[in-house]
Amino acid sequence: MSKAATSTARHRMRTISWRARAVLFCLFVVAVAVVLTTNRLLTDRFTENTRNRAELRLVLYSGNLLSELRQNAIVPQLLARDPALIAALNTQDYAQSTQRLISFLEEIGAANLTLLDRDGRAVATTERARLGESHKAAAYFVDAMRSRDTIFHVLRQETGQFNFYYSRRIETQNGTLGVIVVEVDLRKYERAWAGISDAVMVTDTEGRIILATEPRWRGLTEAEALRREPVNSAIQRAIQATSDWTALPADAYVRGEAVMRVEGRVAFRGWRIAGFTTYTAVRDKVNGYLALEIMGFAILLALAFYFLNRKAALRMALFQRESAELRALNARLQREIAERRRAQENLAQAEQTIQQSSKLAVLGEMSAAVSHELNQPLAAMKTYLAGARLLLSRNRPDEAISAFQRIDDLIERMGAITKQLKSYARQSGTQFSPVNMADAVASALSMMEPQLRQRKITITRTLPDQPVMIMGDRVRVEQVIVNLLRNAIDATNTVPDATIDILLAAGETAVLTVRDNGEGIGDFKNLFEPFYTTKQPGDGVGLGLAISSGIVNDLGGRLVARNAPDGGAVFEMQLPILADETRAAE
Repeated sequence: MSKAATSTARHRMRTISWRARAVLFCLFVVAVAVVLTTNRLLTDRFTENTRNRAELRLVLYSGNLLSELRQNAIVPQLLARDPALIAALNTQDYAQSTQRLISFLEEIGAANLTLLDRDGRAVATTERARLGESHKAAAYFVDAMRSRDTIFHVLRQETGQFNFYYSRRIETQNGTLGVIVVEVDLRKYERAWAGISDAVMVTDTEGRIILATEPRWRGLTEAEALRREPVNSAIQRAIQATSDWTALPADAYVRGEAVMRVEGRVAFRGWRIAGFTTYTAVRDKVNGYLALEIMGFAILLALAFYFLNRKAALRMALFQRESAELRALNARLQREIAERRRAQENLAQAEQTIQQSSKLAVLGEMSAAVSHELNQPLAAMKTYLAGARLLLSRNRPDEAISAFQRIDDLIERMGAITKQLKSYARQSGTQFSPVNMADAVASALSMMEPQLRQRKITITRTLPDQPVMIMGDRVRVEQVIVNLLRNAIDATNTVPDATIDILLAAGETAVLTVRDNGEGIGDFKNLFEPFYTTKQPGDGVGLGLAISSGIVNDLGGRLVARNAPDGGAVFEMQLPILADETRAAE
């Protein structure tokens, strides 16, 4: 597979991958939006239905209560006219009265029937254990004795329950004989309501709870009842089995759980009925529809993943083939890099060897002049020694000491010449240090002094008063200056009055200019190329300027060349100047 084809296939697969991801993302967003919208709509719908059903139940409960109360309201009036009960009160013979009341109880469906005499004593009752009890202080007896109509009372017992009584006095033409009391059985509705998941309460005109599915609510107001910790009840059990459904605005809270409150009116003495319904049914229905929707979207996603996985398998095979090609290419590149590194190391070593060989070549050329310089002091020393011997034989020691002093000066001069040659010939270091350019120029001129003297070349030096400091290797800097001076000397071979100008200037950079009055430079393109030379065979190998340019580049500078307007060549060595702060730190 070619690189172009591989690149095109990879680009195409990336495009397909992004498209697939975009489709999956859009499908996911649509699924979330549909589920949320469906959840909202269905929740509103089922909540309204649940509220309507709760209101219908309250209407039914209210109708049952009202029917029971109205049915029992007629009983006292009928029993007050019963001849058997009137006769029993007149004769005070109650042997058959209790049995008669029991027979009425089965037909009426009341909780209890009680016959009281004029003193409030129970002379007949459907609860035989209460025969003989005194009800003289009871409100239903006192009010019935005072009124000609049927009286209704709600009385709270010590157990917390409420009892509901109808009472009416029994009278004849001779006067009042007693009171008939009918206890209405409304607690059967509490037991019926407790079998469903709603909590129901009935309040009287004062807002006091008189009927409730939760026994601890009786006798409290609605607010007090909802704050009190409830016992196990139908509504509590339903709430505990239902997750928190607080997404809807709650009408009330039971034990911290949101419930739906529905209120109705009982057409009896200002009573009101309220029901609390959980959102369990709403949540179950909504969850059913949402489960179907989520299942459908899950099937769609599964199909999409299936097709994407098939495409991914094909892409994986292509990627594996490309990976194998890339690994082979990487191995080849690593081998080439290793070979190139070895070549660079060999090249660097060869450059160092060439630099050292170039210095040794310069030393070879200077050796003849140096030997000439050393022969002159040796001849002078021989003459001074012969003179000193003669002076000593003539007993003239002072003059002999003067001759020895001249010999000592000659020895120091010879030592200076050999020291410069030794310093120039040694290997350069890798550590940089501050270098005074003026000192480097003086040292280079000292090394080239024998050759300059042989040619009688005029040297003009222009140096600043302040030191010009750079950061570098002094041996390598001197090597560059020596190479420039040698090129200048060689360029003035055919000139009668050879002149070399040396100018050192300091600004943003340190600039050393070497100018000669030779014939100038003919080929600038190959000037700094290795083995390029204009000298005759045997006079040079053409490495001096190439080595010098490499040294200057290593020091962070550059070496440039041009022809002077009035003839001759000009070489400039530009190096970074050493800042005052760095010089102070050094």
